[in-house]
Amino acid sequence: MVAAPLRSLLFVPGDNERKLHKSLSSGADALILDLEDSVAPSRTALARTMVLDYLRNRPDRRRKKLWVRINPLSTPQAMLDLAVVSGAPDGILLPKVDGPADISRLSHCLDALEARDGLPPGAIGIMPVATETARSLFALGTYSGCSTRLRGLTWGAEDLAAALGASANRLEGGQYDSVYALAKALCLAGATAANVQPVDTIWADYRDGEGLRNEAALSRRAGFTGKIAIHPDQVDIINETFSPTKAEVDWATRVVDLFTANPGLGTIGLDGKMLDMPHLKQAQRILHTAAIIESRSETSVR
Repeated sequence: MVAAPLRSLLFVPGDNERKLHKSLSSGADALILDLEDSVAPSRTALARTMVLDYLRNRPDRRRKKLWVRINPLSTPQAMLDLAVVSGAPDGILLPKVDGPADISRLSHCLDALEARDGLPPGAIGIMPVATETARSLFALGTYSGCSTRLRGLTWGAEDLAAALGASANRLEGGQYDSVYALAKALCLAGATAANVQPVDTIWADYRDGEGLRNEAALSRRAGFTGKIAIHPDQVDIINETFSPTKAEVDWATRVVDLFTANPGLGTIGLDGKMLDMPHLKQAQRILHTAAIIESRSETSVR
């Protein structure tokens, strides 16, 4: 079972002091301090310094994890971005990967940098944006075992559209065109196959809360357990959508209690429906997620 899923991951430009400060009051489970697309190339060096200071000044990550999106490994900026490792980020979001070899390469770099900085080995996780190049689509089922640092897979439709030379990634009705729907499905399946968290991509129109809620609900129903936000106003909607409801928790509790009381049975009837091992696993997953969310809430109150 994937541990401690992050419901909401909020992008924050690494060179914007106001947004960096404001993001602390958001309810996001994690912040993604950005050194890539939201930062002008002329300000990247400044952003590295600001992000490193931000990390060093916030060592307590019990309530909110701090990730950093670096530049692609194919650029010279990436190795410079890894100066932030001395601030002990919880993870690195790696854009524009082609496949698991990029994860292995970054993992080896982190091995050396953690040793240099006296950090616990393997503490810094990696999550690739696993669908931003044409080649990446053919590798989504191959991430299993590439690195113990792998924490999740997420996907992106905007850069993929640019890579494919497309003029748009959605149809007139708002749904993703076929290749992007395929990328989303393969990201979900690839993350599950690798036993890491599947994280849905952004909803670009931050003023359209209803659209965000609808897309997040569909993604959660499909199996995604979190979603990336680009604006603080999106966080509460995402958190609510990816949190188990009271009805779900009540059902899951009844299922687990019923199987616990009948250890010799593989199939049990409940409310006129037959339940078996997949239902038990689903119920256990719901209770696991609910317990994590409650623990985070208690931490934030303290």
